[in-house]
Amino acid sequence: MKILIIAMRSIHTIRWVSQLKDSGHDVHWFDILNGGYIPEWEWVTQHTNWRYKFGNFKGRYFIKRYIPRFHRLFENSAEQKFNDLLDEIQPDVVHSFVMYNCTVPLITTMKKNKHIKWIYSAWGNDLYYYRNIETYKKDILKALPHLNYMFADCHRDIQIAKEMGFKGGVLGVFPGGGGYDIERYDRLNLPIDQRNIILIKGYEQRFGKAINVVLALKNIQDQLQDFKVIVFGADDPFNKAFSKMENIDFIEIKQHMNHNDVLSLMGESLIYIGNSISDGMPNTLLEAIIMGAFPIQSNPGGATEEIIQDNVNGFLIENPESIEDIQEKVLFALSNENLLNKARFYNKELRETLEYEYIRNEVLKAYDSIILRENEN
Repeated sequence: MKILIIAMRSIHTIRWVSQLKDSGHDVHWFDILNGGYIPEWEWVTQHTNWRYKFGNFKGRYFIKRYIPRFHRLFENSAEQKFNDLLDEIQPDVVHSFVMYNCTVPLITTMKKNKHIKWIYSAWGNDLYYYRNIETYKKDILKALPHLNYMFADCHRDIQIAKEMGFKGGVLGVFPGGGGYDIERYDRLNLPIDQRNIILIKGYEQRFGKAINVVLALKNIQDQLQDFKVIVFGADDPFNKAFSKMENIDFIEIKQHMNHNDVLSLMGESLIYIGNSISDGMPNTLLEAIIMGAFPIQSNPGGATEEIIQDNVNGFLIENPESIEDIQEKVLFALSNENLLNKARFYNKELRETLEYEYIRNEVLKAYDSIILRENEN
């Protein structure tokens, strides 16, 4: 099967598409945001560096900033490029990741090419959050009826898609970046009695509520003297808010970290905390489970409860704005060694369903099922 991937350049895209290597499928990638060539994909036909008619010429940024209308004369249209690629590649399937940047722009062209099957992967806030913003909702309602198949990272989004007009086939619910090489990461997975880190995901922009976690831990810092508190992936809004706070010397900030370093840090952490007002199935939550950290995670729209049973293998934050609720959950976890041990045992079983080869085999079966379904029709 010839598959044309429409996706932005990201770690999750790289990991998902890498599952198709040596699968027998002919894979192409349209770099719709012009993010650049991906060295890990030497086996993928990459259509990138397409946007600028005359290359990245000197003075382009000045024109883009101060004369944006004139700058458009130097840019190729994503829609036209996509149309040209369809003619050139003649794919059996178009697979677009993320709704607004990678699916909505294809609607007009895909409506004219109904013989090509269209898969959509819902990630993160794609549907749960943006369905409540009228301009985005209109585009979502336009796109969903034309999609033939769908992946999602949580069951919640499958249901939302159906309620908003999706009538195609569900290919499955899988982590947005595929599975994890558990055997490889086990070397970084410390025993519970050697862990002394409370790890916080440092997102604050739009959806993230990491500052509320910091405030919660600040209130109980006298009871955290035996622990290191580390914030990773701190974004600009978090750093700005954090810099204005006092009496927070007990918190260490790590900003940009590569994926392996994050997993290594989780393998040393006793507790992981992720807090946001909107998300799909958080990849960092799955990584905390893989690496044996006790997860305390927000639960927008019920997505997190698909994998976390509250007070069994983690804690659910039902109100991301409640500082008191977060600090109570942290204190309870730290004072309940029996809970931490039981959760670790439970999650050790659970993580087998997140193992790389297991997920990959299921994903490849899902792609192959398209051929079977179309032959039946």
